Amino acid sequence: MALIEIRGLSKSFGEVKAVAGVDLDINAGEFITLLGPSGSGKTTVLRMIAGFEDPDAGTIKLNGEDITHLPPYDRDVNTVFQDYALFPHMDVITNIEYGLRVKKVNKEERRKKALEALEQVRLSGYEKRKPSQLSGGQRQRVALARALVNRPSVLLLDEPLGALDLKLRQQMQIELKELQREVGITFIFVTHDQEEALTMSDRIAVFDKGKIQQLDRPAAIYEKPVNEFVAGFVGVSNLITGNAAQTLLGKSGTFTVRPEKIQIDKAQGAAGTVKEVEYLGPSTRFIVDLDAGARLVVLRQNTDESAVDVMSMRGKKVNLSWAKESEYRVN
Repeated sequence: MALIEIRGLSKSFGEVKAVAGVDLDINAGEFITLLGPSGSGKTTVLRMIAGFEDPDAGTIKLNGEDITHLPPYDRDVNTVFQDYALFPHMDVITNIEYGLRVKKVNKEERRKKALEALEQVRLSGYEKRKPSQLSGGQRQRVALARALVNRPSVLLLDEPLGALDLKLRQQMQIELKELQREVGITFIFVTHDQEEALTMSDRIAVFDKGKIQQLDRPAAIYEKPVNEFVAGFVGVSNLITGNAAQTLLGKSGTFTVRPEKIQIDKAQGAAGTVKEVEYLGPSTRFIVDLDAGARLVVLRQNTDESAVDVMSMRGKKVNLSWAKESEYRVN
């Protein structure tokens, strides 16, 4: 039996249907990400699991118990927010102890558990600092420690890395996944960042228009998108359809080919013109208009070429080729 069972979950705000009949099973100990653009329904689902929003229809079960309409404090879940929600007047250790104090845990036990949680997030020695004396990454760790100290069955994370700069965000992605493995608690993570979802998740639920479009492992979501939305939203994808599909692939329908699967070949392949070159350091992105009518993005590693070499390709005629197995039908 799944740890969390969601059936027929729906929620509207006025005329807006935020969540439209979501079914989802979440297993114990997994890191699952709810991924989608703004307004896709992912955050509303998270808030209904937390108890901050009451669904219009459907049920939520945790460990077999119906928690659909229970208040947040009666659910065995904790939430970590993007803005950390730390008490500015309290030091780090008091912030972490807060939930235990509300539960009337005695002072000695409270301190012991808080120090253990602080060690788990690698902030031992920071007990007496105030949130204003910490960096963004350190504040995020304190928020995690405060949520983990209660040992909930489920930890809900609402875009928790959104306020961090890119380098720190990437570092925290690794640390968060390592922490989840260590503590063994189910993490439900909400983000609109595709790379973040692919990096951290055991499974990803891709949301659009209040529904789950695809639920699968990261590699399957990326390599085998079920429709045009998933193909276009998760990573960069080339969609080949209509006359271009018939000319290039010899078949009708809509197909996706990922940019890194395409080779630039001077001798053979589909002819086209390089319209734009974007030098990215370790790789270069080429925008190529094919004679057959499609515009494709090509990503190539800069193993030998310099920036001067790749930039000189703008306006040049090239041929593109890819393996047959790299074509995946999405419609």
